[in-house]
Amino acid sequence: MSENLKDVSGEPDHDDANDSSRWREFSHNYLSHSRAHYLMAIDTLRSELGYARTTDVAEMLEVSRGAASMALAQLKKRGWVAEDPNRFLLLTEEGKRITEMVSQNFAILSRFLEAVLGVGRDRAISDACKMEHLMSLESSRRLLWLTELLAGDNAAGEQVRGHMRKFKAEDHALDLDGD
Repeated sequence: MSENLKDVSGEPDHDDANDSSRWREFSHNYLSHSRAHYLMAIDTLRSELGYARTTDVAEMLEVSRGAASMALAQLKKRGWVAEDPNRFLLLTEEGKRITEMVSQNFAILSRFLEAVLGVGRDRAISDACKMEHLMSLESSRRLLWLTELLAGDNAAGEQVRGHMRKFKAEDHALDLDGD
């Protein structure tokens, strides 16, 4: 195992990575990628059109009306989505809070990946989209602080960014997504 992949105690973190409570936590995450995008679609539609209907959400997410209806029923059951008297979709306070958190996580992650790590914009956006709904509030706050430090106009940031500009993927063995 690479020295860089050891935890702070110096021991390999293989057991932690395979701890069933960790991956079960991930698979039982209350907010899935799909649920996050349904909430974001409602928020976007309400901002752009002033209302959101099931058909609008289905069209925006490029899913069938039936699939959207089933997903929205689950969001209503969780208390994240409601309907007004005209059957327009509304985000509850909890739904709004989740949407804001996901949006902030996306912005933090995409900025970190692009500005600090030097990942291309399209890849940074794609990767941030995959992670935005999984990050805890604590991790989000710490990553924001780190991003502001390393993307800022200071010696530490300039040193890290300079080091990252020298990075060559082909020099590293890990290539899981074939890029």
